[in-house]
Amino acid sequence: MKYIEKLQYITHDIPNFGHLEQAQLACAAGAKWIQYRCLSKADDALLADIQAIAEVCDDWGTTLVVTNHIHLNGKADIQGFHIEDMDADFSLLRKQVGDDITLGGSANDIENVIRLASEGADYIGYGPFATTSTKPNNYPILGLEGYKNATKQLKALNVYIPILAVGGIKIYDVEALMQTGIYGIAISGAINLADDFNEAYSDFYNAIKA
Repeated sequence: MKYIEKLQYITHDIPNFGHLEQAQLACAAGAKWIQYRCLSKADDALLADIQAIAEVCDDWGTTLVVTNHIHLNGKADIQGFHIEDMDADFSLLRKQVGDDITLGGSANDIENVIRLASEGADYIGYGPFATTSTKPNNYPILGLEGYKNATKQLKALNVYIPILAVGGIKIYDVEALMQTGIYGIAISGAINLADDFNEAYSDFYNAIKA
């Protein structure tokens, strides 16, 4: 079974706060998993970012996962990809990247969770938990009940795959979320936009490990 971190940190496009700087701060704060999420650059710029971030991650022993852009596999030291397209064929993607690469997917309903698990996904970002400005969308908000129901249904069906809550999560949500039986959480805005990046990361890390 592949290593899946319980606290996944996601970079995003922020004016005057580049992805490399975000990754450097996250690693220094103790991040063991960085998801590079940049949807605004062409391949050359993406690769320059990814190669620089990969060096930082290598120095800290941090797993680097790239959002989408699976065509860049093998062009930098990337350990995995997170595919946001909820209709993606993971059986095909798994054949494309091989067994060693970590593949995560996004889902908003239990049917898609089950499909992704059957097609070879290693973990699932399940959300949104709440309204999020980082990744605006029209998907239904899951809330705590959505995660409680999901974990119950998956257990009843003997489907075992790490489920990570994502979307609009605040520090005060973590305890109740983890009590639903999910595996972990993925965080972006609540850390990136905090007054103190290091303190915010530490708060989430401590809350999820409690």
